[in-house]
Amino acid sequence: MIRIINLLIFLIISTQLYSQSEYIYILGNTQDAGLPHIGCEHIFCEESFNSHEKYYTTSIAVVNSDLKKYILFEATPDITYQLNDLKENIFGAFQLPESIYITHAHIGHYTGLMYFGREALGSKDLLVRVLPKMSNFLQTNGPWSQLVEINNIKIHEINFGSVINELKNISVTPIQVPHRDEYSETAGFIIRGKNKKALFIPDIDKWEKWDKNLVKLVREFDYILIDATFYTSKEINRDISEIPHPLVTETIDLLSGLNQQNRNKVYFIHMNHTNMMLDPNSKLSSLVTSKGFNIARLGQKLYL
Repeated sequence: MIRIINLLIFLIISTQLYSQSEYIYILGNTQDAGLPHIGCEHIFCEESFNSHEKYYTTSIAVVNSDLKKYILFEATPDITYQLNDLKENIFGAFQLPESIYITHAHIGHYTGLMYFGREALGSKDLLVRVLPKMSNFLQTNGPWSQLVEINNIKIHEINFGSVINELKNISVTPIQVPHRDEYSETAGFIIRGKNKKALFIPDIDKWEKWDKNLVKLVREFDYILIDATFYTSKEINRDISEIPHPLVTETIDLLSGLNQQNRNKVYFIHMNHTNMMLDPNSKLSSLVTSKGFNIARLGQKLYL
């Protein structure tokens, strides 16, 4: 009997240890133009130039620490720093991802691909997984087309609903998201691990434009990383309808009926430089977390 109990304990501990070998690693949480933001004279922007706190454009890695490999979501303008983050804090040496997934053709999500070109790293056949319109955009517009022509990157075209297996126990499924699709379609990604699953939607126009129910999805998933570009519509002196996003206030209202356990699955990400949720010490950050929600921070790990 004692042997059986000890065996059960061993199996439980082994399972827990194994489950922690695969995780999402937060590489950035800002909107496309980052922080500091060009032309911004807000005190938060001014302080961020000299701050020890680092703010990078929204990106995540999915890591398998047993295999010592990872896949990357978004190729941002901050990719040099983000891959160095992985070197310094995860792998101990520089290494490229097994593949890169890109949500859409806005500047914060794909322009980091330029650093794999001949003027920079000069990579060889780096796998980039994109949807059909994004694939066409990269292959028919310079300078991105040069990356394909000289084999710095290798395009793998994926489709909504397809399941791509990665890193032994990880699968990725792109889903369609309504957004300003000037040059490409826009994807969110379902990321499944052995034990848990996550939904990554850094950009969407409005929840009511989507054919899916966010409340239902929060209940279904273990982690929800969602668009938090603007807290309110009064943050910027521009017509916000030109750059639509669900306001954080709207998202919180939409999810207000969820219990604490479900609210705790939500991680707000992709914050504009005007959104003081970026500052972990701000009153706004405290307000949002007091309601039971999370704010994605650089270096966080979400175990799959």
